[in-house]
Amino acid sequence: MTSPRLKAIRNIGIIAHIDAGKTTLTERILYYTGRTHKMGEVHNGAAVMDWMPEEQERGITITAAVTTCRWKGAVINIIDTPGHVDFTIEVERSLRVLDGAIGVFDAVSGVEPQSETVWHQADKYRVPKLAFINKMDRLGANFYQAVASMREKLGAHPLVLTIPLGAEDRFRGVIDLLKMQALLWREETLGAVFEEMEIPEEYREEAQKARDTLWEALAEVDDQAMEAYLGEEPLSPEEIKAAIHRSTVALRGVPTYCGAALKNKGIQPLLDGIKDFLPDPTEVPPITGHHPQSGAVEARPPLDRGPLAALAFKIMVDQAQRLTYVRLYSGALKPGQEVYNPVKGTTEKVARLLRLHANKKEPLSEATAGSIVALLGLKAATTGDTLCSQGHPIILEPISAYVPVISLAIEPATRDDQERLSLALARLAEEDPSLRVHTDEDTGQTLLSGMGELHLEVIIHRLERDFHAQVRAGRPQVVYRETISGRGKETGGFDRELAGKLHFAQVELGFAPRPRGAGNTFTPLLPADHPAQAFVPVVAQAVQEALDGGPVYGHPAVDVAVALHEASVKEGQSTEMAFRIATMTAVKQGMTRFQPQLLEPIMRVEIIAPEEFTGEVLGDLNARKGKVEQLLAKGPVRLIAGHAPLSEMFGYATQLRSLTQGRGTFTLQFDHYGYVERREEK
Repeated sequence: MTSPRLKAIRNIGIIAHIDAGKTTLTERILYYTGRTHKMGEVHNGAAVMDWMPEEQERGITITAAVTTCRWKGAVINIIDTPGHVDFTIEVERSLRVLDGAIGVFDAVSGVEPQSETVWHQADKYRVPKLAFINKMDRLGANFYQAVASMREKLGAHPLVLTIPLGAEDRFRGVIDLLKMQALLWREETLGAVFEEMEIPEEYREEAQKARDTLWEALAEVDDQAMEAYLGEEPLSPEEIKAAIHRSTVALRGVPTYCGAALKNKGIQPLLDGIKDFLPDPTEVPPITGHHPQSGAVEARPPLDRGPLAALAFKIMVDQAQRLTYVRLYSGALKPGQEVYNPVKGTTEKVARLLRLHANKKEPLSEATAGSIVALLGLKAATTGDTLCSQGHPIILEPISAYVPVISLAIEPATRDDQERLSLALARLAEEDPSLRVHTDEDTGQTLLSGMGELHLEVIIHRLERDFHAQVRAGRPQVVYRETISGRGKETGGFDRELAGKLHFAQVELGFAPRPRGAGNTFTPLLPADHPAQAFVPVVAQAVQEALDGGPVYGHPAVDVAVALHEASVKEGQSTEMAFRIATMTAVKQGMTRFQPQLLEPIMRVEIIAPEEFTGEVLGDLNARKGKVEQLLAKGPVRLIAGHAPLSEMFGYATQLRSLTQGRGTFTLQFDHYGYVERREEK
């Protein structure tokens, strides 16, 4: 029998493009559910969920924050995620552990670039979604256009449940299409109280048309609704809600609401939608993983008394405390309990269990299936690790990592900062899987690699503010790659006497280019009885090491197919060292001979700028070797979409502000590696 406690849980995330109003919406949800007694505002740095100093100063969300609230019997665990593309890893790992999500869209801009990215991330994990068309009070707000952009850009099937009562400065409330009533919010209560009343005469025709459209849209995605629609049989309100719930959980429909979070309008119907239409942990497919020894696929249904299965999805070091954020899929956890990490092969003891409210923590005596909590006391667990019982081991699917596209050289400002810097970088890399820290072998410099300029800028500020490690940073550098565009065979050999012993090996390798993004491959083509078969693993490893080292320009080689065609051995003289050196020689010669090419990150760029500045923006983008692929009119603004080399886009935020009098916005997102037109000295 399903636990009533489990049926009441909703694990949801708020996802959207930057500045769509995610955090403002979350603040209203917390206020109206009684979780907080004062609404914090993003624009004055007082939002509860944006608790980091970096977030408060910049007015953006940088790290995913977790909280819990209650609404009409439902326990809602919320993760407020970042909207900036540089912090996409926060969205990725949050969606990995959630059962539902709310996509927030700007009523003026509709579906924006990062909205599209996070929506498809949710699709990847098959997360059911609601949509909230926000900022209906803004100049240029167009609800129906925003809904249309959901269909066009996301392939979504909106089930519109509320439509706006007015728009822009005349936006007063919403019309509930299920109850066919107008909802008007009272300003003096900060939106906590609203009145249900008859739909005003001038909106009745529009409301009836929207209701008919909802009815048709629901019939398209639910069989029972289709039967009633064709038979012209009315459904009760409970049957309609059940049909919407079924289509939402099955990922066939998206209940869609509207409002203005900043003006405190439209939030309560959305809360009802979270309770009524998003799934509880028992309504999503049980989490599956594989047995670490046998490899057999196993499922873990959400049972409090089942075997323990939890996923560590985030590590946070807060005030010298290492917090491990986990989603508990099955079983129960208590302080003092031992948990097994099959990924690391370690057993650790949970010191404390904590319920989170942004950066505030409440101790728990127990956490059960469906919970999202933080653990104190774990030292080995990292992002993506599974925690389970040793008697019932399981490894859950890990969390995808992202490849950094930009690097920054840093060094400690003083000798005293050196030790602090090493410790701080280790902690930050532990928290953020998209941050890479490595040392350049040639220069000895410490290099930080990340997802963008803002990402690295935030890391530098955190080093100084949180860890008191003063650093000097160089100019950001692009992370290049190299490849070949020709094909052929190359021989490498090694025949030398070292320390009185002869070493001999000779290999013939074939080289060929692969499509962009296909990766490197190694294929041994020696017959099964070939005398060099024992050295094939050594050759494979040497090929990988040689490609990683960048034989031509010093950057890692990608999309190269290498095949071992022939190998020569001499009895008593052929050694692993000889084969390793011969292979590396062949790789270097082959990469040099077969038309080596330098690759650079090509970014997808989308710019929104007022119409009168379009010419200047296009001219500047062209000067940066950008290629414009789309120019769309969106009311008073223009959307410019295209591609540009990352190396040409440094400092673009400042330039765009200058060109558009501070009114333009843009997003950069890695798209692919492309050929560098000519080698430039950096």
